[in-house]
Amino acid sequence: MRGRPLRFTPRRDAGLYGYERALEHAGFSPVAGVDEAGRGACAGPLVVGAVILPSGRRGRIEGLTDSKLLTPARREELYAEIVERAVAWSAVVIPCHDVDRLGVHRCNVTGMRRALAALERRPAYVLSDGFAVPGLDVPGLAVIKGDRVAACVAAASIVAKVTRDRLMIDLHERYPRYGFDVHKGYVTRDHSAALARYGPCPEHRFSFVNVGRAVRNNGGEAMGDAGYGPVGEVPGEGRTEGARA
Repeated sequence: MRGRPLRFTPRRDAGLYGYERALEHAGFSPVAGVDEAGRGACAGPLVVGAVILPSGRRGRIEGLTDSKLLTPARREELYAEIVERAVAWSAVVIPCHDVDRLGVHRCNVTGMRRALAALERRPAYVLSDGFAVPGLDVPGLAVIKGDRVAACVAAASIVAKVTRDRLMIDLHERYPRYGFDVHKGYVTRDHSAALARYGPCPEHRFSFVNVGRAVRNNGGEAMGDAGYGPVGEVPGEGRTEGARA
């Protein structure tokens, strides 16, 4: 769809749906939001979510905001509402060894392209959180703090966060010493203490400085290599999931 060029940028006080309304007025519909979860974690996968919300009242989801500002219980509630109402949604899981091999930013951009390509409906415009996604065949805009000012980006952040949190809880069952169910692979005091004591497991990101230090301090072994716990794939590793309402 060839839309009219935007003549203005929505004001911050235009509300969470201001970007979508402006784009729809300019002829760009539907609009997809895309965001990631796990970029700063030193263990576990990177997950990218993409969401197209319906226009009108059906697309208005009360309490929608940046996933990091929500409690786990409220995220789960909103996740269920998003996937039930969405025109289309997807979640892409990128395993830790790809993050080590390719780097976080490259995996992030690639994951965003994959998540958008997996949508069952092609968007006319893409809003991304923080940085542009090059190589798309539709126009897009990088929005600073997009998960707090654009509804579709906030929805994508919740899809990505809930998907990743569930995977980290599954990984906790394999590697309970690290507390993945609590900190979800991010660098906390307890996580750092477990790394120092036990060394990393195969689901840690070995390209991260703190994980590399733990390898050196523990004789160059990962937990799985040392015979504790299975060395396997992240549950859902490399998968893409999604649906259209």
